[in-house]
Amino acid sequence: MANSAQARKRARQAVQQRAHNASQRSSLRTAIKRVRQAIATGDKVAAQNVYSLSVSIIDRIADKKIIHKNKAARHKSRLSAQIKALTAA
Repeated sequence: MANSAQARKRARQAVQQRAHNASQRSSLRTAIKRVRQAIATGDKVAAQNVYSLSVSIIDRIADKKIIHKNKAARHKSRLSAQIKALTAA
């Protein structure tokens, strides 16, 4: 347990920040799932529209350092490749 006032305050802040970060990560996962669902339907135009909205969410969360920028780039790259593959199929 925290002994000083400063340590108690940091512990309170850590709890709030952890909850906020968890919420942000959840919205990231939801955005990625929406793109995957759009890809599964096979509608390329709809998938591109959902992807463009999701990219802003992914970038925003990477800018806040909730996830690493390379992880964000990897997600965007793989989703983009899946959307491009829709016409080839």
